[in-house]
Amino acid sequence: QVQLVESGGGLVQAGGSLRLSCAVSGRTSRTYAMGWFRQGPEKEREFVAVIDWTGSRTYYADSVKGRFTISRDNAKNTVYLQMNNLKPDDTAIYSCAARQTYGMPRPTDQFASWGQGTQVTVSS
Repeated sequence: QVQLVESGGGLVQAGGSLRLSCAVSGRTSRTYAMGWFRQGPEKEREFVAVIDWTGSRTYYADSVKGRFTISRDNAKNTVYLQMNNLKPDDTAIYSCAARQTYGMPRPTDQFASWGQGTQVTVSS
């Protein structure tokens, strides 16, 4: 398994941008697809985006498509989530997760490793 640490959260006005980072450590030699998930106040955790281990394939939730971009730098063992045109509904704790696979996980697949999360608050 790997250890994940998120950073980059904060308070931003609606329409603003943030970039989240997820630092990966541990058994980074294995192939991991990476996902971002979020949990808003009094809401269940929901899928945001996923990227395969090569970085060539991505998939997004409809609610963030066109506004968020997931990417990864395997040389730096870091995954990013660029969030543009943020809305108050995007307010949540954002967590990254890892799943060991050569393929492309589905949003409902189980991810074995999780970070602690970083708070994103969007004011109106």
